[in-house]
Amino acid sequence: MWNEEYEKLSSYEKGEFRRLSNYLLSHTYLVRYEYQSGQQMTMPSSDYTMVSRFFSVMQEYFSISGWKLEKEDNYGVISLINIYDHNRLRVDRFTTLFLYTCRLIYEEHREESGQFHTVRTDTQTVVEKMRMLGLLEKGKTSQKERLDAQRTLAHYNILQKMDSTWSNEGNQLLILPSILSMVSNQGINDMMTELEEMKNNGTQDDDEMEESI
Repeated sequence: MWNEEYEKLSSYEKGEFRRLSNYLLSHTYLVRYEYQSGQQMTMPSSDYTMVSRFFSVMQEYFSISGWKLEKEDNYGVISLINIYDHNRLRVDRFTTLFLYTCRLIYEEHREESGQFHTVRTDTQTVVEKMRMLGLLEKGKTSQKERLDAQRTLAHYNILQKMDSTWSNEGNQLLILPSILSMVSNQGINDMMTELEEMKNNGTQDDDEMEESI
């Protein structure tokens, strides 16, 4: 039983177990490598290493309350998913389209992602691709939309900024491998079909779109 293994942990380890459990509930994804803007280099995540140590205990702990903890070692992604499809985050249409565009960029440059499995891009590149795909109403977007989308995706460890602060004008970004769990290959295909239908109809739905995070 998980509680028997938990009791064998030291006081420090129990504190880390509680902290990281709450982190996963809040952020959903955890990746093996993280960019340190101060040192301008990518380094292993101590949180990922610690969760890996606790993994079997933590997995059983979460399963009791209907959560599935998964670890994909090839790309280095730990994810926590509610098996009842509860706790869905409702995001606006622009953030959803920004996410899907980042996924397309990741797929295009996936073979160049290197050992860290990250793809480097920037705000302007993402927005220009959205414009090229016809995803922007009248071809325009506001600073607030761009910044809110990036902050939301960064909170869930889908994107990471490369500078110490967010800039309204644009940011250097890393697309993290967790985006593969968020948007599958089938998700890309479905999106491209929807985009084609949108172009054929000549209209876009202004209602909010949902994305499960």
